[in-house]
Amino acid sequence: MSATASHRAARAPVQQAALVLGVVFLVVAALGFIPGITTGYGSLEFASHESGAELFGLFQVSILHNLVHLAYGLTGLILAGTAAGAYSYLLVGGAVYLVLWVYGLSVGQDSDADFVSLNTADDWLHLVLGIAMIGLGLTLGRRGAPSGTR
Repeated sequence: MSATASHRAARAPVQQAALVLGVVFLVVAALGFIPGITTGYGSLEFASHESGAELFGLFQVSILHNLVHLAYGLTGLILAGTAAGAYSYLLVGGAVYLVLWVYGLSVGQDSDADFVSLNTADDWLHLVLGIAMIGLGLTLGRRGAPSGTR
């Protein structure tokens, strides 16, 4: 077995989940900057509720919103290096998404306080992501990790 295959086999499930989510966030970040995949690309703002750009024509995005996805993705890749890091990424990241869900519901989409550029689809996706990340962390984080990874 090669060193790479052996390293992959040694990853705990919680690390694999953090790694997959990290990659997904990186892909979403990149897609947010691609005209056509992001509709209304010409109205992409840095950080404003007035950004008319929507990923897949559904999720409102801004440059800041895409950069947050990029940061989430890179953080996931880095913290997936250890089971403890992956566990923290999933729990803390999930909690942040739940706070963002409440924030999105509270500020109103036409408010200047909506500087992240959120719409109703974003709000409910944030709820699902928050629950899923915390659920993965709690479910997978307690499974037997290979020795030396916690």
